Amino acid sequence: MIIIPARLASTRFPEKVLAEIGGVPMVVATARAVEKVDETVVATDSEKVADVCARYGVRAVMTSPEHQSGTDRIDEAATRLGLDASEIVLNVQADEPFIEPDVVETLKRLVERHRHDERTMICSLYKSVTTDAVKDANLVKVVTDESGYALYFSRAPIPYDRDGTGAAYKGHLGLYGFTRSMLSRFCTLPHAPLEHTEKLEQLRALSHGYRIAMAEVETKSFGIDTPEDLQKALQNR
Repeated sequence: MIIIPARLASTRFPEKVLAEIGGVPMVVATARAVEKVDETVVATDSEKVADVCARYGVRAVMTSPEHQSGTDRIDEAATRLGLDASEIVLNVQADEPFIEPDVVETLKRLVERHRHDERTMICSLYKSVTTDAVKDANLVKVVTDESGYALYFSRAPIPYDRDGTGAAYKGHLGLYGFTRSMLSRFCTLPHAPLEHTEKLEQLRALSHGYRIAMAEVETKSFGIDTPEDLQKALQNR
């Protein structure tokens, strides 16, 4: 199942999940982009978002407004939906209306490969990015080991190319894959200092010694974090 966390509040872009993309609200555009991959549900804390979803025929479930992260929100949604412990749960951000279905399929297959590995808590994706792009703090970077597991995520440019030899930079995509049991275990972990410092919830898993399996994909999609991102997206359509 694909669960799209969609809170209405947003510091940098108020009510961005309802901003119009191609004639429909962003959260609806995102749901339509991925619904062929798996059953899709929006998890929200807003009656306004739920009403919009209903108007467009998108299933939505109400969740608490107290959640500090999208992953905590989809965990509650998974509980409300009664998902089995072995079911695959894909977290697709509501601000990814241009995400390609084959990218989400790649994430689903990655979870299938790691579903019985108790050391792996999260599966996720990255794409190759240019040197100029890594300077953007809104683009999260990841470094991986030789087996494809994440070593660290940061808003800073990593790795640091000390000798200027041309480092290969990896931009993290805000999609996460779990089994229901992986998701439940993640959400019971204590929050970690690095998670709060970088404002990156996936660092909670690494801080507690779990692995995050990564796969590379090619994508032209990008998350919409600011009104400027929205204008860029509309201009490129």
